[in-house]
Amino acid sequence: MSDSAQLSDGATASVGASRHLDIVIERPWRTVYEFASDPRNLPRWAAGLAGSEVQREATQWSMDSPMGRVLVSFVPENEYGVMDHAVTLPSGESVLNPLRVLALEPHRCEVVFTLRRGAMSEQEFTEDAAAVTEDLAMLKKICEQD
Repeated sequence: MSDSAQLSDGATASVGASRHLDIVIERPWRTVYEFASDPRNLPRWAAGLAGSEVQREATQWSMDSPMGRVLVSFVPENEYGVMDHAVTLPSGESVLNPLRVLALEPHRCEVVFTLRRGAMSEQEFTEDAAAVTEDLAMLKKICEQD
């Protein structure tokens, strides 16, 4: 099985370039959105930033990660549940992380994170997906407790 597909214009595209990870949370979408979109809460539910102090730096937030100091920039607050954010790594590389909170019912929502492969190996991609799945489970636990 090939890792790429032929497009109609002759170019090739990576198969499995992204993976959508989701979780249903028994809380109103707005409640989950307000908690998850606040960068100061990231260390509470995103394991890669756990225990890190979050600091405001102009239009970005900085915090420690296992890779070193990272900068995080969220899209502006919005009525659509969009929490896309770019993470700038210590190397200077910036990674876009699409993240959404979708209303399902008045007191129930779905959080969807799109994990993008980039230059990751299959093993790294699988490990990253497992880490994000754990992060989403922690977000659910926190939101459903409060």
